[in-house]
Amino acid sequence: MRTPEESKIVWTDYMKYRAELRGFELLKVENILRYSGEIYFDTATQRLIAVGKHDDRLVIIPYEKQGCEITPISIHATTRQQINFRLKTGRFIYG
Repeated sequence: MRTPEESKIVWTDYMKYRAELRGFELLKVENILRYSGEIYFDTATQRLIAVGKHDDRLVIIPYEKQGCEITPISIHATTRQQINFRLKTGRFIYG
């Protein structure tokens, strides 16, 4: 099994655009993807979700993982209340 450091992050043009538009730094996004201790599975989109702090903002990062490649799809600022609601309703399950 590969360690997070060995995973390759595949940056799509869309993800780079969304991160820049929303003021997120790709290096910080990469660290969240590699080292987040809070990972969920989104039952609606069938994607994994990494949760972490980007400066003072709590963010969720939907991503796909295939082999040793991680492809982040987007990034969204969120609240703990929104995450808890999605867990309670079954939208997110522990990944």
